[in-house]
This record gives sequence, structure tokens and C-alpha cells, in this order.
Amino acid sequence: MEPPPASERPTSAMLKGDIDSGRTGDKNPVFDPGLSPLGTDDEAAGTPPSARRIAIARHYENLERWMRGGWKAGATHNKHDGFPVVFVSFIGVVGLILMFGIWAARVG
Repeated sequence: MEPPPASERPTSAMLKGDIDSGRTGDKNPVFDPGLSPLGTDDEAAGTPPSARRIAIARHYENLERWMRGGWKAGATHNKHDGFPVVFVSFIGVVGLILMFGIWAARVG
């Protein structure tokens, strides 16, 4: 997805476009269909955000990413998940217990 262009009168949809395009570093660049688009709750309450507030939000969302060095926020974005040692060990121990139990039932 391409990020929306800069505008003098930004909208909530443009802020959502920044997030969906990956520009803010919050998520992978893919369209995220939401049940209620960003800003819908504010509009329904009768208090839609002003263009100035949205412009400030867009600025800080983008600024925050580059202040952190442009890296993605989570470990999964950087592929630093690691090997699930505890989970694999647990599965191995359960397997050994089951094998021992079956062996003991056949012998005894």
C-alpha cells in the first residue's frame, strides 16, 4: 500500500492510510479492514477531530518511528522470535511420560 500524500486538511482516513501503509512502523504494510474505520466513533459522538489534530497525530506517528531508528516495533517484525525451547521441551517430556506409561502397562 502506498501512504497517502501530505495535505493541508488531513482526514482520519489519511491517518489510517499512514498506519496501513507501514509508514508509522506499527504494522506490516497491508490493508486492515476494520469493523469501524478510524475516527468513526468520534464522528458518531458528534466530536470529529479537527484537521489540525489529525495533522499533529500524523506528524507524531511518523516522527516516533524515525526517532527509534526506523525499526519496527515488535520482535516479530524483526524476525527475532527465537526457538520455542520451553514448548518443545514440554512436548518432549510429555512424549517420554506417555511412552514410559505405555511400556509399563505392557510389561506389568
